Amino acid sequence: MSCRATIETMFRRHLLLVSLFLVTLGLAVCPVCALAQKSDDQGWSRKYKTPPPSSRIEVTVLKAFNGKPIGNASVIFHPIEGDRDKGVLELKTNEDGKAIIDVIPVGDTVRLQVIANGYQTYGQDYKIDKAEMTMEIKMKRPVAQYSTYGSGGSAKPDSGSGTDKSSESGTPPASGNSSGSNSNNGSGSQQTPPASQPK
Repeated sequence: MSCRATIETMFRRHLLLVSLFLVTLGLAVCPVCALAQKSDDQGWSRKYKTPPPSSRIEVTVLKAFNGKPIGNASVIFHPIEGDRDKGVLELKTNEDGKAIIDVIPVGDTVRLQVIANGYQTYGQDYKIDKAEMTMEIKMKRPVAQYSTYGSGGSAKPDSGSGTDKSSESGTPPASGNSSGSNSNNGSGSQQTPPASQPK
């Protein structure tokens, strides 16, 4: 039995020596791995960049003639960089006529566009230079359009009444009867034959 006890003692010593060697090696290698990983992170990883400070913009859309709010109007922000449009952010106004946005960075320029049914479209460029901005937009009703195709070539407001110009000049409007016959259709109206044109 003494031989067996001697073998077990030797085995335990060798096991103890090997485990001490592995622990020492692990303690020596870990800081080297950590340094390598740290230097790797500095060169190749994507660092978190804090976003630039943004402005809180409150847009109030009102009727110009009575000052009441316009609900469900489209408020569109076009952030501009140089001459390029960087995208579109669209909001709708609430029943108080307000739309609030807080993602546009301070220092940017935006083109504000407001569209509401029954009103002229509004558009204006704004420099966002404060942390909080309020904008009050007064929407106007549409006005008469001007046409360069009026009589004499001068620009005149278009009445927009939808009347046929031929009825104003004394010639009757074109009838729905395309056959060109001079028959009475029984409705009490008479149709005139088409005028012959000289050759």
